[in-house]
Amino acid sequence: MAKYSKGAGKKVEEAMHEMKEGKLKSGRSGKKVTSRKQAIAIGLSEARERGAKVPTKKSASKGGTKAATKKAATKSASKSSGGSKSATKRAAKKAAPRKSASKAAAGRKGGLKTAAKKSASKSSTSRSR
Repeated sequence: MAKYSKGAGKKVEEAMHEMKEGKLKSGRSGKKVTSRKQAIAIGLSEARERGAKVPTKKSASKGGTKAATKKAATKSASKSSGGSKSATKRAAKKAAPRKSASKAAAGRKGGLKTAAKKSASKSSTSRSR
């Protein structure tokens, strides 16, 4: 059984032709598409919109998500340490990305300001009543 329909193939063919002519544009930025893979992806996406038979999109690639990196870290830690839980926890903590100090401080400052504004507005409304 074929994975892709004839209509999907035609859409990809059209997208490749447009790319070679320099007319194919990216959806978000509107920049000219020069990558062959991106042209194919655009063709398949358009075919999907039209209802052609196209397999669903694959999920995020390996290492792209926090959960995937955590799983990989726990697997490698369990192999090296013989399966102790404390080693896997340490490895998972190391693998998890951390916020930089400046971003964390900026986030806290913004939160305090909004909380102060809310409390000030509440007190002003209660006085007017």
